[in-house]
Formats: sequence, C-alpha cells, structure tokens
Amino acid sequence: MEVTTVRSFGFSITHSFPPRRKFHPTLAKKKDNESQQQQPPFSSLRISNSNLARAAIGVFGLGFIDAGYSGDWSRIGVITPQNEEFLRLAAFLVVPICVLFVFRVAKEPDY
Repeated sequence: MEVTTVRSFGFSITHSFPPRRKFHPTLAKKKDNESQQQQPPFSSLRISNSNLARAAIGVFGLGFIDAGYSGDWSRIGVITPQNEEFLRLAAFLVVPICVLFVFRVAKEPDY
C-alpha cells in the first residue's frame, strides 16, 4: 500500500490507496416480515385515468383562452391577429364544452 502526504495551507492531507478488489454481484435476501410491511414508494402517487382525462380537457380549454386573450402568441408571430380573433370567438364555444366534459367524464374508483 502506497501512502503519500500532501501539505497545503498548514494542513496535512494523507492519501491512501487500498489494494484493488474485484466485486461480485450478489442477491440480497429479504426477511418475510419486512417484505410484507413495506409498501412500494410510489403507491400513493397513483392517479386515475379519469383524473388525467379531466386535466387534459381543462388544459385544452385554458389553451383557447390563453391563445385568444393574451396577445402573446400573435405578438411573437406564432398566430396571426385574425387567428387570434377567431380563437377568442371560439373560446366562447370550446370552454363551456370543456367544462361540460370535465364534469361528465366517468368516475373511476379511488386507489
């Protein structure tokens, strides 16, 4: 084993390099009582498909409001001012339909 000493700013730092070892993978064995008590870490993060569908519909409706009323999209050149006016008028039809769909999506049982 080789040991070197480096001095800097009045402190002594010793580096030692252990001999190289070869590591072999092994499988850990769990006790029966531990595997039954522990839950997977993501079990509380489950989201039902109906909630995901509601969120997607809501974001779609909010997109119409943003594109029609913010003015940012036409200012940076993504849409024309004529398309912005069309989206503003379409929001009066699309947003109520999205709200209807959000409340009409079938509910799934909670996890």
